Amino acid sequence: MRKPMTRLHRRTTFLGLSALAATVALTGCTKLETVSPSTVRKDAANASTAEQGKFGTVDCRKAKCIALTFDAGPSENTPRLLKILKQKAVPATFFTLGKNHIVKYPELVKQMDAEGHEVASHTWSHKILTKIEPAEARAELERPNKAIEKLIGKKPTLMRPPQGRTNDTVNKISRELGLSEILWTVTAKDYTTNDPALIQKRVLEQSSRDGIILLHDIYKGTVPAVPGIIDELKKRGYVFVTVPQLLAPGKAEAGKVYR
Repeated sequence: MRKPMTRLHRRTTFLGLSALAATVALTGCTKLETVSPSTVRKDAANASTAEQGKFGTVDCRKAKCIALTFDAGPSENTPRLLKILKQKAVPATFFTLGKNHIVKYPELVKQMDAEGHEVASHTWSHKILTKIEPAEARAELERPNKAIEKLIGKKPTLMRPPQGRTNDTVNKISRELGLSEILWTVTAKDYTTNDPALIQKRVLEQSSRDGIILLHDIYKGTVPAVPGIIDELKKRGYVFVTVPQLLAPGKAEAGKVYR
């Protein structure tokens, strides 16, 4: 007799399937016009200082930069992750979920911001924005904006659509809300394994300059994999930056999709 799924099991399965669908979406089934970090930097060459984005510790036009991003948190694993990032002096970009995450762990959102990480949105409840009505999609994006602003005093400027699914309607709503859409170039598929060594291996095999790494701080095996990922990529000459720093001196434009 099959045992009934627990609430945690249902939620983990849901997010795992969502992430799997995202991989499919980004490998040919959904065609998106995306902008690369190098293109953003190049296009900013003639921009005024006031229009330029802020550099991190390095200029990514010269350094071999890479961005570490985490989806669907905060969670009970996030304090350990933040400790690791602080010890290794690595900034990250957190695409946070509203329901059951921002609401449940507001102090962690504040800590992310205070420690120099970029706090971004992953919607309120992980609904697929392309499969719901525009008004509902807008609410999915507005609610975390307001919740994040209440906690850290500023609205997010970046969002990651669940499953990487977006379209012209989502682009339009994002533009109106001042949000740029950020996809990824590296996925560890950490929803399929609790093995930190395997997660590390997958990230290292795919990483390259200007890469955007997708991980989830809600899964058991992910945070233990982070120290090894950081150490090995640093050995290879990479410098970790947030997504906005990866684009500097350019800036992400609301309503556009970056990868």
